[in-house]
Amino acid sequence: MKQTFDITGMTCAACSARVEKATRAVEGVQDVAVNLLKNSMEVSYADETPAAMRRVDDAVCAAVSHAGYGAEVRGSGLAAAGPSSNGASSRSAQRTGSQQRAEAERKQMRTRLIVSFVFTIPLFYLSMGHMFGWPMPSFFSGAETVLPLALTEFLLLLPVIFVNFKFFKVGFASLAHGAPNMDSLIALGSTASTLYGVYALYRMGYAFGAGQVEAAHAFAMDLYFESAAMILTLITLGKYFEARAKGKTTDAVTSLMNLSPKTALLRVDGEEREVPIEDVQVGDELVVRTGASVPVDGVVIEGSAAVDESAITGESVPVEKNAGDRVIGATVSRSGWMVLRAEHVGEDTALAGIIRMVDEATSSKAPIEKIADKVSGVFVPVVMVVALVAFCVWIAMGAGLETALARAISVLVISCPCALGLATPTAIMVGTGRGARSGILVKSAEALQAAHDVKTVVLDKTGTITQGHPSVVSFMCAEGADERGLVASAAAVERYSEHPLAKALVDYAGEQEVAIPEAREFSQVEGGGVSAVVGSSRYMVGNARLMESCGVALDGFALMGERAADEGATPLFVAKDGSVVGMAAVADAVKPTSAQAVKALSAMGIATVMMTGDGERTALAVQKACPVDRVIAGVLPADKEREVACLAEGNPGTVAMVGDGINDAPALARADVGIAIGAGTDIAMDAADMVLMRSDLLDVARAIQLSRATMRIIKQNLFWALVYNAACIPVAAGALAWAGVMLSPMIAAAAMSLSSVCVVSNALRLRRWKPVEYLAHDEIGADGTLGRRQNDEEVENDEKEKPMEKTLHVEGMMCPRCVAHVKKALEEVPGVECADVDLDAKRAVVTLSEDVADETLIEAVVKEDYEASMEA
Repeated sequence: MKQTFDITGMTCAACSARVEKATRAVEGVQDVAVNLLKNSMEVSYADETPAAMRRVDDAVCAAVSHAGYGAEVRGSGLAAAGPSSNGASSRSAQRTGSQQRAEAERKQMRTRLIVSFVFTIPLFYLSMGHMFGWPMPSFFSGAETVLPLALTEFLLLLPVIFVNFKFFKVGFASLAHGAPNMDSLIALGSTASTLYGVYALYRMGYAFGAGQVEAAHAFAMDLYFESAAMILTLITLGKYFEARAKGKTTDAVTSLMNLSPKTALLRVDGEEREVPIEDVQVGDELVVRTGASVPVDGVVIEGSAAVDESAITGESVPVEKNAGDRVIGATVSRSGWMVLRAEHVGEDTALAGIIRMVDEATSSKAPIEKIADKVSGVFVPVVMVVALVAFCVWIAMGAGLETALARAISVLVISCPCALGLATPTAIMVGTGRGARSGILVKSAEALQAAHDVKTVVLDKTGTITQGHPSVVSFMCAEGADERGLVASAAAVERYSEHPLAKALVDYAGEQEVAIPEAREFSQVEGGGVSAVVGSSRYMVGNARLMESCGVALDGFALMGERAADEGATPLFVAKDGSVVGMAAVADAVKPTSAQAVKALSAMGIATVMMTGDGERTALAVQKACPVDRVIAGVLPADKEREVACLAEGNPGTVAMVGDGINDAPALARADVGIAIGAGTDIAMDAADMVLMRSDLLDVARAIQLSRATMRIIKQNLFWALVYNAACIPVAAGALAWAGVMLSPMIAAAAMSLSSVCVVSNALRLRRWKPVEYLAHDEIGADGTLGRRQNDEEVENDEKEKPMEKTLHVEGMMCPRCVAHVKKALEEVPGVECADVDLDAKRAVVTLSEDVADETLIEAVVKEDYEASMEA
């Protein structure tokens, strides 16, 4: 079980690293994940008993407080208000409280910014105006006004320090606790500037007293009050923009929360009345009219309506709902009228589950974030040491105190641990939110990163590639047998089975309007079929494996079964008292987008494997309609996990498993990335790392594309955050002073603020992410039959619209690092979708979304110091 804490006082990655370290040291804590972006912390406990958890809660709060920060169990402030009726309002209030705190902080930041600018602008004008030739007020234009002008600058600085005193309070407190953070750097830099200015004021006073006017003027030129004010103001400006941008990263969760209707139309004894959504109970009858939102999850019991489910599944076309159909809360009735019976309310609704899943995903950490955590743990102390060394070196070189101080201050304020801390969580939050709006639910940051490296996708057949609703297409009987009686007996045996093929046979009996008799002594053979006694005879219904294991000869029905399998149907043999007397051919139509999805995965360089319990003939027939790379047939449910494990060991990259049934759950859990089809069982979705709400295989390709886009943004953020600090800190210290390149503290502060804003803004680009769609050219018959139907014109169009590929021969690659360089260089070329680089073959296969000149591709590789040429 996990407990969520709201953390206060964190400003950078060094803060989150300190909070995490303090919390991990608490006895009883199993795991910790601190989220700087959300100012929250997820804690897992070793002992989940209520008493132990309360004890650890108190210990965690105390440990975080001792580290210099604040911690509070989320929702603990709501206890006085009393329990809510269904738990939904409690969680909603917790999230609303967090949003309100964030909004209050943004407003406070805006006030600080306005006040800072009001006093910093005139301070900058008075201190720097003479350098730009700006006209000065007459009462500050004479030589005798130098000291009053200096005092005026000092007085203008004081309000800026006052409104931004939080930097000093938190910064020096963190320093006292032995865990300096970004605020410590800002506080040290602005304090040093201010103290030097005060020192200069005293020296000016002494100089005027001694009649040394020139000395007083010299000190007046290096007061540094404007530097202290500009440092605080520019960093506050950056923090304000950062807060606004960070607020946009939570838009997805906020939008989902806003979807939930506030009231419902309850029908009791034929009368309708509007009630708060919190008062709706399971079993209530609710009326939904045109234009109204469906209040909770339920089943339609009266009427019909066209329901827009795009907010939940991403599917834009309204779905017709009739009596017996399930509806999802927060969807919208576009036309019609219906009454539904509430089945899931409060925190049990699909919408609440989605919000909870997205919230948990954004609170988790991706493995790549460990890089930033390690760097952040030592970053601030190292920067302070560098600033001290720079100060001492400049003093030793004979520079004046003000020059050495300027270099040290510039080092302190230009370093940016914020950018490191925000690099990963901002991208994770925006990426998972964008996925949720597209019907792709990601459960954790680990899953999002793992999906980036998927090279093999294993697809379950029934319900994943196919519709999952098989039906009997033909029923054949032995000569002289009573077909209707045989259908009734077979249905009687299958009625007690939950297998989709059994349901197809029972439904067929209903369509034939035959009375189904009672069966007894029911037994089931896993992966084979079922048997029971009907009347005075024992019947068996199942596949050839079952018949052979029981010593039942198929005789002429073996050929019928082979023909059915060749046509994509599954043969179910019916045996009576040890002899086969009939066979049902059951077919499950391939989903319209399955072939398109497999082609999309292939175009992305991903191998596809279909796994099924059906015989090889049936599996190969499905492969003709859905061209997977490999088929594994005749797999028992218990063996699916083993097959996935074998694929994971024998294939490069990670392996994803896509399934929907209970028997898929072990395989989903065993795969590197488990992807559950949304229409599947709760057990499958619980075992999976991702959930596709639309039950559309195309979303598998979209989910992997989203993962790749998110990881690309994360790597860009980490790269630029690290390069920024590695490049700017030496320059601020004066490493390029010999070339005339010097950074003033004001410029350093502006650069520091800009770096954090750039990282967050880069992550926000994911809000505009759209998957690359691959057009389908293989057709499925209108009646759901399997097959490929293309005329010459369609084949020609297929070739024209097929994603373009170009192959390069690359010389000079020596190791996987070289492969990575070539791959990155090619994928950065506009129009390149992806690049597959083979070290052994010295080849790079580039998939293009638009035509790219050969010279452009060759030039991209040559720039990385490799030789390239185009292959035919």
